Amino acid sequence: MGGILTKLGATGLVVLMVFFAMMLWIGIPLGWLYIGSQVASSTQPSAGPYMLVAVGIVASVIVDAVILSRLNRAYQRVTRSQGTVRLQFAWLRSLRGERSSGRPTTVLDIVMIGTVAVAALAAGVWFLIFAGSSLPGG
Repeated sequence: MGGILTKLGATGLVVLMVFFAMMLWIGIPLGWLYIGSQVASSTQPSAGPYMLVAVGIVASVIVDAVILSRLNRAYQRVTRSQGTVRLQFAWLRSLRGERSSGRPTTVLDIVMIGTVAVAALAAGVWFLIFAGSSLPGG
């Protein structure tokens, strides 16, 4: 029973890491842009809304990074491990193959790489399919 609860807890923590990592790339910027658009009183706003968005994004990213760090430490406590995974990226592989990189790869590293890829894919799909043309007559 304890093994199942440990796996459920670890899975829940990974899901939370994915959520907060996606917020880092997509949720926070879009959220603050929406807030800035609601604060602006005209189509030619002063510097106030821009500063609000800039400061808000920076503060939110710092808070999100702290949350991700705490979730990673919680994952390490739940799994009673260092939270590392054995993964050899092709671009980090030694030519001789016997050396490993100096830094272990954590679950948080994998989550961040995966969410960056998903966010880049989502931005590409939006830009190529849904954004429409900004060219005159297009």
